[in-house]
Amino acid sequence: MPLTKSMQLVDTHVHLNFDSFAPDIEEVAQNWRSAGVVRLVHSCVEPAEFDDIRALADRFPEISFAVGLHPLDVEKWTAESAQQILTLAQSDDRVVAIGEMGLDFFKADNQALQEEVFYGQLLIAHQLNLPVIIHCRDAAARMAELLRSFWAEQGPVHGVMHCWSGTPEETKWFLDLGFYISFSGIVTFKSAVQVQASAQMVPDERILIETDCPFLSPVPKRGERRNQPAYVRHVAEQVAQLRQVPLESLAAQTTRNACQLFNLALPEQLPHSILEGCAIA
Repeated sequence: MPLTKSMQLVDTHVHLNFDSFAPDIEEVAQNWRSAGVVRLVHSCVEPAEFDDIRALADRFPEISFAVGLHPLDVEKWTAESAQQILTLAQSDDRVVAIGEMGLDFFKADNQALQEEVFYGQLLIAHQLNLPVIIHCRDAAARMAELLRSFWAEQGPVHGVMHCWSGTPEETKWFLDLGFYISFSGIVTFKSAVQVQASAQMVPDERILIETDCPFLSPVPKRGERRNQPAYVRHVAEQVAQLRQVPLESLAAQTTRNACQLFNLALPEQLPHSILEGCAIA
C-alpha cells in the first residue's frame, strides 16, 4: 500500500552508528522506509562519533544529526570540548541540535561535573540558536532548576526532553519552559503508568516520538534485543491510543512538530529517492 502523507513518521532519536547495526544497515533502512519513517534525527553520545554519524547521513539522506556529550560521558570533557562541539556544529548544515546532553543521577557520583558540562552545552546551543536534546534520568527537579537559571542569566533555550519517563507533574515543568516531550518504547510498557499519563497531557503541538534505538524495543517487539527505527510505528500506535486520536492524526502531528523543532524539510520536500521507498504496512 503506497505511503500517504498522513502516515509519514519521524524518529527523533536514533543511534545507528552503534556496532549492532553494522552488519545489516541497508536492511534496517529498508525497514524504516517500509514503515513510513521519512526523517530521522541521529543523536550523538560524544564528539568522537561525529565522523561516523556524518557518514551515515551521507549514505541515507533522510538522516539529520546532532553533536554533543552525554552526561554519562562527562569525564571526557576537556578545556577544548566546548570549542570542538561548536566547531563541529558549524561544520555541517545537517546538524540540527546539540546533544544528547543532560543529567543522569541514577548511579552518578559526579553531579557537579554533569551540571557544568550541561551548562556549557546550553551556552553553545544558545549561541547557535539550535535546539537541545536532553537526557534526564532521576534528575528532573535539578534539570528544571538549571534550565530556569539559564533562562534568567542567558536567555531562552529550546529543545526536547528525549525518551521521557517523568511524571505528569515533572512533564509540566518542562512544558512550562517551552520544551517538546518525546516518548519512546517505554510508553508501551505495561508498568509505565506515569509515562502513559504524561503522554496523555502533552499538548498536540509539543509531542514527539522516537525509538532511542538500539535500546528500549517497544511492545510488541520487546523480545528483540535490538530496537530499530521502523518500530517507532509501535510507539505512535500506543500514543495515539492513549490520546484517543487516529494513528494518522498522531503521525501527522508528530511529523509537523519534529520538522518545526529541528527545522527539517517537510516530507513532501524530500527527494523522491527517499519517498519512493516508503510504504505503510
